[in-house]
Amino acid sequence: MSVSVQHKSHTVVYIIFGVAFLLLAGIALVAFDNAKSSQQATAKAQQLQQELSAAGMRVPSTQQIANVLGDDGGLTCTDPDAALSRSTLYAQLTNGAAGPGQRPVIADEKVVQGQLLITKVYCPQNLQQFQQAIDDLNLSDEVAG
Repeated sequence: MSVSVQHKSHTVVYIIFGVAFLLLAGIALVAFDNAKSSQQATAKAQQLQQELSAAGMRVPSTQQIANVLGDDGGLTCTDPDAALSRSTLYAQLTNGAAGPGQRPVIADEKVVQGQLLITKVYCPQNLQQFQQAIDDLNLSDEVAG
């Protein structure tokens, strides 16, 4: 009788160790994937910093860029030609009023330059499409402010 009780207790121990091993393996796999993604996000953030600096724009920290854009560009690269993406862009090109006083303006080219650089670094496959959308806008290099 003691042999069957001892055999059952070994089975329970093996099951517990097996489940614990699977959980630890899963956690290690997720941690490895996150570290790899974090390295890619940092590398792309540094590349964007160089582009922004070369364009004479304000340069956020590497961590700020990586947190917002990740390794894939985030929402900037998710269907940039969608209606919501275009409306967000167009909303930036207004006089700043709210409601009935809001009007489109001839904006400075620098307004879209940051998004163009993000697209260039994070999703170059969308660059031509976004450039065409910008080319359709009435922008100026001399805007009185």
